Amino acid sequence: MLLSGDVGRSHAVVIGASVAGLTAAQALASRFDRVTVLDRDILPDNPVPRRGVPQGHHPHVLLASGQAALDELFPGVKEELVAGGAVPFEAGRDMCIHRFGVVWPPADTGLHLVSFSRPFLETTLRGRLLAHPNVSIRDGVAIAALTGSSLGVTGVRLDDGETLAANLVVDATGRGSRSDRWLANLDFPVPEAAEVKIGVGYSTRVFRREPGFLPEGVCVFILPTPPRGRRAGLILPIEGDRWLVSIGGWHGQFPKDEAEFQRFAKELPYPAIADLLRDGEPLSEVVSYGFPSSRRRYFEKLRLVPGGFVTTGDAVCSFNPIYGQGMTCAALDALALGRMLDKHSSADAAMARDYYREVGSILATPWRFAAGGDFAFPETQGPRPPGIALLNRYSRRVQLAARYDPVVRRVFSSVQHLVIPPSALFQPSIVAKVVRGSRSVNE
Repeated sequence: MLLSGDVGRSHAVVIGASVAGLTAAQALASRFDRVTVLDRDILPDNPVPRRGVPQGHHPHVLLASGQAALDELFPGVKEELVAGGAVPFEAGRDMCIHRFGVVWPPADTGLHLVSFSRPFLETTLRGRLLAHPNVSIRDGVAIAALTGSSLGVTGVRLDDGETLAANLVVDATGRGSRSDRWLANLDFPVPEAAEVKIGVGYSTRVFRREPGFLPEGVCVFILPTPPRGRRAGLILPIEGDRWLVSIGGWHGQFPKDEAEFQRFAKELPYPAIADLLRDGEPLSEVVSYGFPSSRRRYFEKLRLVPGGFVTTGDAVCSFNPIYGQGMTCAALDALALGRMLDKHSSADAAMARDYYREVGSILATPWRFAAGGDFAFPETQGPRPPGIALLNRYSRRVQLAARYDPVVRRVFSSVQHLVIPPSALFQPSIVAKVVRGSRSVNE
C-alpha cells in the first residue's frame, strides 16, 4: 500500500551534515528550489574532528565505486582533494597488504583511490555544497520530531519549537537515528533490523609523514587470519604530510591506551606499524573508538512507507568500519535518490518505495561481504546470511589464489570495491584459477 506525500519540489530538508547528508544534499540541490541541511554540532571552519562524528579521528577510505559516485555528485572533487594534500594511490600497486602470513606482491588492479582525513573530506564537501545559492546549512540545531500525518511527512519540528515545512525530509543522522520513534509517532511502521555483534574497536594516532619513510609504498594494511587472528593495522597518508596509524580488531582485541597501542603494534605479524611508532614523530594522542555491532534496517520490506521522507547512510545500514564501506554506500544512496526523484514527479511514497528498493540492492553485496568476514570469527553473534559458511570457504580460497594470480587479484579487488558484481568470482575461468591457485600455496 502506498500513501502520497506533499507534491512539489520547493524545499528539501536534510538532517545531518555527515558525508551521507552532504552527498544527499548535493543530489537534491539541482532538484529542489531550496535545500536546508541541519546538524546538532557547531560545524568547524577548519578540517578538525567534531563531537558528532567520533570516528572522524580515524582512517576512512572511499572504495573505487564510492570515489566514482562522489566524482559524479561533485565533479572535480578528486582533483580538489589532491590539490589540498590528499594522496592518490593505486589499490593493488601502492597499498602493501599483509594477510595469510605473507605480503601480497604488488599488482595493478585498475582501482585508483585517494587518501584523506574524514574532516578534510567533510570540509571540502561543505564548501562545494554551499557554492549553490539555494543551499543553506544550519548548525547547532536539534530535531524534536517529524511533522505530518498518516498521509506522509510534511517537515520537521526543532527542539526550540520552530517548524520547517518540506516536501522531502532526508534522515542522515547516522547509526543513532531516531527515525523509528519519529515514524511511530506518525503511526507509520518501523523497519525490521538485523544486528551482528562484532565487538570491533580501534585506536589511532597521527604522525608526521616524512618522504621515503614507508618503503612498502603509499600505505599499509595488515589483516588477520581468522579465526585465530583478530587484529588489524593500517597506515594511511593524509593531507598536511601526516600519517594516520590505526590498530584495531574484533571482539575486544584492540588497544585502549598508548601502552597497549605500542604493545599491539609489536605483536602484529608485520613490522611496518611498530617501525613507524619507534622512529616516527607523533602529532596527537592515541584516540580510541568502539563499534559493538553492525546494523541494517530493512526499509525495503515495509508495506507502508510515508511520502516525503527517506533515510540514507548509516541510518539505513551501519557497517563494520574496518571494511571501509560506509561512505561509499552513502554516496551510492545519494545517486539512487537523484535517480528516483527524476523518475517520479514528486517525493511521494511511490518514490520512497522505489528508492528503498534501490538502496536494498546497493547494500546487498557489501552487507554480505561484511557479515561474511565477521562470521569467520566464532564469537560473532547475529543472523547469519544463508550459505555464509560455504561463501566464506570460497572467499578464503579466492584470497589465497589472489596473492599470486593477477587475474584473480583484479577480479576480487573489483568485487570488493563494488565495481563489478560478486557473480564475476563464480565465472568458470575464475573458479578454475581459484582452485589451482589456492592449492598451490601454503596458508
